[in-house]
Amino acid sequence: MSNLPKVAWIGLGIMGSPMSENLIKAGYSVTGYTLEQDKLDRLAAAGGTAVSSIAEAVRDADVVITMVPASPHVEAIAYGPDGILENAKAGALLIDMSSITPQTSVDLGKAGAEKGLRVLDAPVSGGEAGAIEAVLSIMVGGEQADFDTAKPILDALGKTIVLCGPHGSGQTVKAANQLIVAVNIQACAEAVVFLEKSGVNLNAALDVLNGGLAGSTVLTRKKDNFLNRDFKPGFRIDLHHKDMGIVTDAARNVGAALPVGAVVAQLVASLRAQGDGGLDHSALLRSVERLSGQQV
Repeated sequence: MSNLPKVAWIGLGIMGSPMSENLIKAGYSVTGYTLEQDKLDRLAAAGGTAVSSIAEAVRDADVVITMVPASPHVEAIAYGPDGILENAKAGALLIDMSSITPQTSVDLGKAGAEKGLRVLDAPVSGGEAGAIEAVLSIMVGGEQADFDTAKPILDALGKTIVLCGPHGSGQTVKAANQLIVAVNIQACAEAVVFLEKSGVNLNAALDVLNGGLAGSTVLTRKKDNFLNRDFKPGFRIDLHHKDMGIVTDAARNVGAALPVGAVVAQLVASLRAQGDGGLDHSALLRSVERLSGQQV
């Protein structure tokens, strides 16, 4: 146990808390910092060490892992006199597992190198359930040697872990992931309303659909959300709205057309504008119900 690297974890939200706890279960010493006291208390109860600043968290860490909502949050915790780059020890490995713009990851990689830090972008897919079960898909950008160093730690967090290319590549793949997930959820939501309005047994219909070519991890994970209209956030519409902005901007920069993705991005934005941004992204069903004349 003492031979394992010391880990600092910054960001203990819906994803970060269970992920950090899985590292503790795997035998790692985890020191954590986040803005919410109840999340710090949860980390301490799980066997981690809660501290009151980023500087204190990262000072003695061999590996620093960040999991925060968006690019501005990553920049806020990474840069400045109180940030990670100024306070982590030389040679430490910074693994940013947030979902941010590819350019932010490229810039962080360069800035980290100037401070003697190794940096990986390693966003994840799998939602809260995947985080809890440690079966996340982790798409990584950075150097092979740094990936090899990080791999044992990532193995405690996920099941499919792939180095996708240089800095920013993990974020590019994550953007594609979010495109596929959003379109898939929207298609499932439309199918649910179509099936219900047609008088079909929804539970039975979703079971048989999920056993064929229409089956997907989205349908498996979100079936109960659709059936029970349970939209407790596993991944919030607010965050998927942010991610759809990332993928549409990145696609525009490389000249890739996303006609269906652009429509779904607008539907996500519309749902958020209607006050549902704090709900799970399976709440796209609510938009289809409204468009179909159902009261929600």
